[in-house]
Amino acid sequence: MPRTERALPVDGAPDPWPDVPSEDRLTEIARQFVLRLRDEIGDRSVRSVAAEAGLNHMTVLNVLAGRAWPDLATIGRLELALNADLYTSHSVRDN
Repeated sequence: MPRTERALPVDGAPDPWPDVPSEDRLTEIARQFVLRLRDEIGDRSVRSVAAEAGLNHMTVLNVLAGRAWPDLATIGRLELALNADLYTSHSVRDN
């Protein structure tokens, strides 16, 4: 069964991605994930984080740029590699 097409996170957010909040709740969840991911990566290289997570570095770059929706396996691998909680929807649900 083919996937349902949907806009990319970057398409649902104002410029510059990911620095400006989005009114679209799903896009906002993705934006907040990217902000946490960017913060947790810190001074490390994307390649080193991707390698530790068992991911292709382009996957991580595409997520950071809002050009991909991360799947649960990607989120889990990044959380384990960074020893950090990256995904939550609490702030979006509470609004």
